Amino acid sequence: MFRKISADYIYPVSTTKIEKGVVVVDNNGKVLEIGQRNQYNASELEIFEGVIVPGMVNTHCHLELSHMKGKIPTGTGLLTFIGNVVKERNADESWIQHCIEEADQYMLDSGIVAVGDISNKSDTFLTKENSKIRYYTFIENFDFMQEGRTHSDFEMYKKVYDLLQESAHLKKSMVPHASYSVSKELFALINGLNQNPNLTISIHNQETPPENELFISGEGQFNDFYERFNLSLNNFKPTGKSAIHYVLENLSPHHKTLFVHNTLTTREDIEAAHNELQQVYWATCPNANLYIENRLPDYRAFIDKDAKMTIGTDSLTSNWQLSILEEMKTILKYQSYIDFEQVLKWATLNGAEALGWDSEIGSIEVNKTPGIVLIENVGTDKTLLPNSTSRRIA
Repeated sequence: MFRKISADYIYPVSTTKIEKGVVVVDNNGKVLEIGQRNQYNASELEIFEGVIVPGMVNTHCHLELSHMKGKIPTGTGLLTFIGNVVKERNADESWIQHCIEEADQYMLDSGIVAVGDISNKSDTFLTKENSKIRYYTFIENFDFMQEGRTHSDFEMYKKVYDLLQESAHLKKSMVPHASYSVSKELFALINGLNQNPNLTISIHNQETPPENELFISGEGQFNDFYERFNLSLNNFKPTGKSAIHYVLENLSPHHKTLFVHNTLTTREDIEAAHNELQQVYWATCPNANLYIENRLPDYRAFIDKDAKMTIGTDSLTSNWQLSILEEMKTILKYQSYIDFEQVLKWATLNGAEALGWDSEIGSIEVNKTPGIVLIENVGTDKTLLPNSTSRRIA
């Protein structure tokens, strides 16, 4: 049985929008044809008010922190935020699992079809195995540049990595956490494990001013942060350059690289990454950036450098909801020079490319199974409004 679904506009993403478009899908959601209403018998159509878009891709999430919703205050800055997460993270195991399952269902219902998810533990693995969402799990590594613990820390995260079995809907890779938390030796161990050239590597990047300060001068708030956790920076040597340059020196250039947050990333940083790495994507999580640091990236710099942008939600620790539509609204609210179709591509096809699923999802094209999402309560010019909502309809 086929469904013939129509709305005021269809945005295939890979091609221009279609007024009063129709997308025909089979029972599995596979796209069979794309047309317009005058090509079909009206009685056969399911007609919706609003616009139809492909399923959305959340390229940065921490699903395992879903139980911490509302526990961490806003506007503290990243270093205080991290400290609060460490203090508040532990909870009853059954409650953690309940919140993970609830967050997964919320993302599915709101139109998210794939997630790039950070894991430090195996808490989310059962939910991922049973989910209708595709998950690319990034097993995140830290050693906080402490000599003597690099190998033991790597082996601890390797055990988590080994627990997740890959499938058509589940991928994984070992990844570094951030510039300030991963030694050169740990980068080398991660690179040694990630031999498959088709992998995507995710890393938090330039999220807070002290990160760049640490690498440029060796000064700033990270020194106090390390002391609070009884960690030493005695062996750390500043590079005199922004933090991303340290990362570029230590990442393998052969994988797709997904830089996350990029709140302080400059045109020069973007250009350096594009020169050093083969395939670069930049994930923005605007609501989390506002929640933690009360600032947004310089989106114009990324657009001017023809950077491939994607969108993430971060976690319920640092966000009010796991909705890509809400992230799109925030971008469009504060950056008036960006239009809906541009940010929609960030939310769909670019994200699918970053996670390596663009042959199956990311755009409404014949033979893809992208998920069909309805955005309702749009403006008369089909723009997003504060009360616009999204839901999966096929």
